[in-house]
Amino acid sequence: MGMHKDPQELAEAVGAAMFPRDRNAHFLGIRLDEIRPGYARMSLSVRPEMTNGHDVCHGGIIYTLADTAFAYACNSHNGNALASACSIDYLAPAHPGDTLGVVCEERHLAGRTGVYDAVVTNQDGKRIALFRGKSHRVQGEVVRQQGE
Repeated sequence: MGMHKDPQELAEAVGAAMFPRDRNAHFLGIRLDEIRPGYARMSLSVRPEMTNGHDVCHGGIIYTLADTAFAYACNSHNGNALASACSIDYLAPAHPGDTLGVVCEERHLAGRTGVYDAVVTNQDGKRIALFRGKSHRVQGEVVRQQGE
């Protein structure tokens, strides 16, 4: 495997490779706070332009935050992985000025498929949404490893 023998080092290398190219995350202001094998933690500050006609954070923004953490968690092993299905349950509204955090964790990984759960909370620890993503591994790697 070359220079990334340690799974944690490999996960960090994946995050370092993906995040600069992640234009949508930068556009929304999503931050990558932590990445580990099968795990990602991210955060987002809710801005006024992210609200809908009810003056609460648009569900699509919350979904995108959770989906982004899912992307990092399911790619953290360095196999290119894409979403095959995702679902979300909205539990409470988020408001402009809130800081949303999300933790996405791998629940199952077998062959080419994985199942991941993400929990979105606000700055007070209140649960805002629950997200589940299913991943499918495709060809290739995020980070080319030395000696391959």
